[in-house]
Amino acid sequence: MMANKKFQTIIDCGFSKIRAGAFNEEDQSKLFFIESNFYIDQPNFKSEIQKIVASLEKSTNEYINNIDLMVDSSKTISVAISVFKKIEELKLRQDDILFLIQEAKQQILKYYSDYSIAHIIINNYKIDNVDYSELPDEIDCQFISLDIIFICLPSELVLNFKNVFSELNISINQIICSSYAKSINYKNNLDLRGEISFIDIGFKKTSIVSFNNDSLIFLDVLPIGGNHITKDISLLLKIDINEAEKLKLNFKKDNLQAGNPNFPLKMLQKIVLARTEEILELCDKLITSNTKIMSKSKMILMGEGSKILDNKFKDKISFSKDIDFLEETPGHVCQSGYKLRKMYNKQEVLIVPKKQIKQGFFEKLFHFFK
Repeated sequence: MMANKKFQTIIDCGFSKIRAGAFNEEDQSKLFFIESNFYIDQPNFKSEIQKIVASLEKSTNEYINNIDLMVDSSKTISVAISVFKKIEELKLRQDDILFLIQEAKQQILKYYSDYSIAHIIINNYKIDNVDYSELPDEIDCQFISLDIIFICLPSELVLNFKNVFSELNISINQIICSSYAKSINYKNNLDLRGEISFIDIGFKKTSIVSFNNDSLIFLDVLPIGGNHITKDISLLLKIDINEAEKLKLNFKKDNLQAGNPNFPLKMLQKIVLARTEEILELCDKLITSNTKIMSKSKMILMGEGSKILDNKFKDKISFSKDIDFLEETPGHVCQSGYKLRKMYNKQEVLIVPKKQIKQGFFEKLFHFFK
């Protein structure tokens, strides 16, 4: 039955919504996407997953026993590290690169023992003091150093997800950082070059993912998101949290004031825009504090928390930088994870799940160069 499976399933688990997609590996036109209801209470998470899985199994006519999982966390970290090696033989070999990656990985596991590695990105190869964005073929070398970025998720979070899906008899092939996968997908789809920062506003966090052309500069996370806007509305308008969430989600609709005469549109706009401006200013501080980012960096807002705004609100936001709002659908989100697994990325090391491997020592660690 396993050999006959045609669909690959991607599930994106957010703090307030679950999005899932099934992709036919033989016929790319056959796609199925689904999104859960909004939820705040985590106890509802497992039941929402069950509904999602049952729906996709019905649509694909296949039993789902493994998935790729997209997640984010307010505690996600990125760690930059440089490692180097003198080459005893004149020719640079793939094993030399794998040795350095393994050495860097061991340092991360030692000093960040509460974290699991989701992504390993090689930003630069310095070979005999010459920089390369990707590894050259057949090159003489006496000294090499690698600049590597590790994107890591809290191990406790990863274990919790694995346990939930294990109870449903579903194994996780690979865990993907949602913000990272989405930013790469949208950057490629829009053919964006130069310095660009994606601001992914989630329910409880805001992720900042910055690039210079194809190079990831940094990824950082703020523990503030759309939920804080909801709480502001609830507090200032003296209404319960669920009603505040409904007001926030209907913020863009023209009939908002008519449907809620007790809450003038201008007052609601003031609350929403004030918190949005604060989030943008905090993001900008993080971006400009990085010496590799220039002040001209463009910012693109995405994520569930940014859906309350669109480009018509740009002039109403008191913020000096160039910003755009990106509309997302469950399909866009899930396709980001699917494409990241399938596309060739000259900078990312593909981490192969242990259960899929029966090769030698280095291959047990990484499947390098797709």
